[in-house]
Amino acid sequence: MSNLVSRIRDWGHRTMPTREQMERSRWVPNSTLRSELWRFTRRSVPRGVALGLLVGILLPFAQIVFAAILSMPVRANVPIAALTTFVTNPFTTPFIWAGSYQLGNLLLHIDNEAGGAIDRLFALTDLWSAIEWLTAEGKSLALGLVIVATIAAATGYLVSGWAWRWWVGHKRRTLLRSDIR
Repeated sequence: MSNLVSRIRDWGHRTMPTREQMERSRWVPNSTLRSELWRFTRRSVPRGVALGLLVGILLPFAQIVFAAILSMPVRANVPIAALTTFVTNPFTTPFIWAGSYQLGNLLLHIDNEAGGAIDRLFALTDLWSAIEWLTAEGKSLALGLVIVATIAAATGYLVSGWAWRWWVGHKRRTLLRSDIR
């Protein structure tokens, strides 16, 4: 397990642009280069994971750019947000979209039998046109993607927060053990 973690960490170090490289880019706004957005803290890392999963699943294009820009208002870690957008890639996207379509189809079917509240919500808020524009797909896929992305972001936030606490606790216990000897 630790070998897999170290391989993922090494891959992240190799592929992730550094803050200095991004400073030289004319496409990156200066506000995304604030130092607090690049620190790994117990609050910024889970926010970055959640944001990256949300953006990665919902947006089919320019995911890293949107993750970096959206990191500013929520004070999420930019490298983590950018890295977790890679949850969607050519291998995983068909499975995510197929599952989202099935989930959305099931919920719309249940909704139609229960009176069509979701359809009325789409019609009243004109949300349907915005979702259709974003996904260029039907209601079933759009609804499924929103639900899957929300659940993935919430789960990612909770799991990364737990993993952060475990990692810090493990480091502290190891340090205390070495001090006792």
